[in-house]
Amino acid sequence: MVAEKLKELRLKISSICQKIGRAEKEIELVLVTKQVGSEAIREAYALGVKDFGENRVREWLQKKGELPQDIRWHLIGHLQTNKVKDCIAGVNLIHSLDSIHLAHAIETNAGKQGITVNCLIQVNVSGEATKHGIKEEEVEPFVREALKLPHICLNGFMTIGPLTEDKLLVRSSFQKLREVRDQMRKKIPQVDWKYLSMGMSSDFQIALEEGANLLRIGTAVFGERPIQHNRGQV
Repeated sequence: MVAEKLKELRLKISSICQKIGRAEKEIELVLVTKQVGSEAIREAYALGVKDFGENRVREWLQKKGELPQDIRWHLIGHLQTNKVKDCIAGVNLIHSLDSIHLAHAIETNAGKQGITVNCLIQVNVSGEATKHGIKEEEVEPFVREALKLPHICLNGFMTIGPLTEDKLLVRSSFQKLREVRDQMRKKIPQVDWKYLSMGMSSDFQIALEEGANLLRIGTAVFGERPIQHNRGQV
C-alpha cells in the first residue's frame, strides 16, 4: 500500500508543479510517521525516501534505533523544553521553534553538546488558539533575538493551515507565511531563509501554489492514524 500511495503522491506533486511552473526538484518531502510502524517506514525508505518527521520525542526515540541510521529525522510537533536535550543531536531539522523560551533551551543544550541546531520558526498565521507558533507581528523581534544564539541556525518558517473546508482561508494563511518570509529576506538578508514548510495531506496543492518547498505528508501515504486527538502536523 505504501508503494502505491507514495507513487500516487509523487505523481500529484509532479503534476501540480508542471501546472504552476515550478521545478519539481525544488520541492522536498517529509513523510510524517506519527503512529506509523517501523515496517511501513522501512518500505518508504526502500523506495527512496530519506526524510521522516515525528511529532513526539518519545515516539521518535523508540523508533530511531531500529531504523536505518542515514534517515534524516524532522521534529515537526511542539517541542517541550524538558525534551530538548534528548533530541537535538539526532534530528536534521526542528520545524517547531515557537518561543524564545524554547530557543534559549535549545541554545543551552546545544552549547553543552557542541552542536548547531537547524530550526524553522513556527508562525501561527491562522490565529487559531489551538495552534502553537508565534504571531506575525512577533517575527522580526523574535528573529533578531534568536540571531544572538550561536548554536541555532535559522532555516526558514513553518505553519499549519487552518482546519477548515474553506480553501480561501487555507490559501490566505499560506500567503501570509510567504509574505513573512519575503519580508525577512529583505530586512534580515544575512539569514538563508531556505524553507517554507507548509502543506499536509489535505492542503499541499494550495501550499505548493503559494510557494511551499517543504511538504509534511502522512495520511496520504500511510493512511489514517488509529487515534488523532488533534490535527497535528500531518
